[in-house]
Amino acid sequence: MRAKLMQMIDQRSEEMIEIRRHLHAHPELSFQEQATADYVAKFYEGKDVVVEREVGNGHGIIVTITGGKPGKTLGLRADFDALPIQEETGLPFASQNPGVMHACGHDGHTAYLLILADCLIQLKDELPGTIKIIHQHAEETAPGGAKSIVESGLLDNVDTIYGIHLFPFFNAGEIGYRSGFAMAGRSYFKLGIQGTGGHGSSPHMANDAIVAASYFVTAIQTIVSRRLNPFDTGVVTIGSFDGKGSSNVIKDYVELEGDVRYMTSATRELINKEIRRIVAGLEAMYGITASLTYTDDYPPLHNDPEATSDAVNYLQKGLGDYLTAVSEAEMLSGSEDFAYYLEKIPGTFLYVGAKPKGVEKPYFNHHPKFDIDEDSLPVAAKSIAEIVLGYYGLD
Repeated sequence: MRAKLMQMIDQRSEEMIEIRRHLHAHPELSFQEQATADYVAKFYEGKDVVVEREVGNGHGIIVTITGGKPGKTLGLRADFDALPIQEETGLPFASQNPGVMHACGHDGHTAYLLILADCLIQLKDELPGTIKIIHQHAEETAPGGAKSIVESGLLDNVDTIYGIHLFPFFNAGEIGYRSGFAMAGRSYFKLGIQGTGGHGSSPHMANDAIVAASYFVTAIQTIVSRRLNPFDTGVVTIGSFDGKGSSNVIKDYVELEGDVRYMTSATRELINKEIRRIVAGLEAMYGITASLTYTDDYPPLHNDPEATSDAVNYLQKGLGDYLTAVSEAEMLSGSEDFAYYLEKIPGTFLYVGAKPKGVEKPYFNHHPKFDIDEDSLPVAAKSIAEIVLGYYGLD
């Protein structure tokens, strides 16, 4: 069966690329992916599967492939939303939607999984179990689509789940893995500081919101340097400080927005607690009124050690064929809502190399010139096919 499945993927590699290019030319933002969802659903028309649409809080799709024999249920996920970026690649299939671009490889994720799913559908009578194909909306924008799909209950019977991400910092044919905590969680906060405005010549008659906000910017950096264990990872960033006014006017109100990154749930709770404590102290110290909005977006991504080890073992069969390396990767400070699946279902999230050929310093994900080596698509399909075969003990 392995030889048959790999040959089927080889025969459809060009179709995979065509699908990727179509999706790339027609990107849609998170929670707005109606045409993309229609395209995905149409692909499964007439096939012997169950297709469930509008899953979760948006345009999510779950396709159930029921094997010819009873067995475990495996989940495979790919996301399909794009980003609010004006494309600058100059590709002949560049985005036709101004200000929207597939700058993170989700077009490639969807393309590989559509073809792999179709191959598995054709071989389903030989499968001793069920496979749920998860075409997920809105990975890029919190609250994301994964959490709502998990909460829908449609994956309650899934025993193990796998997903991949295309990254351009290593070559097609290379797979990265990491057991345990692998990608950062992220939180968002917005702080409004209400002081008392006044004239610059009479500061004693006012209460300067900018002074209070400036202290906050400095104080929260001590969370990482003085509250966090030096062996833990955390980042607190102020990305927006809206305090523009006139040079001789004491500002009445200032608003800040920030981003928090962490590698463990314990660090997430500590930073949350410390920011709230500093805000409370700010009110007492400066006599201002503070309004804090604090949202935990995506949790840290934790790969199940056993599922990761199994995947690595299964992938060894591909070395010397379509794979050149399967190696342990470093922790990544980026976030990924696949973490929500892994909070409930054992599984792992793999990194698939997609560095464009002949490029020494590729543009990273979310850059307006981001691109991939399309040879990475059949590599992704074969790698997950290898895992499916290994998982079900097929050869």
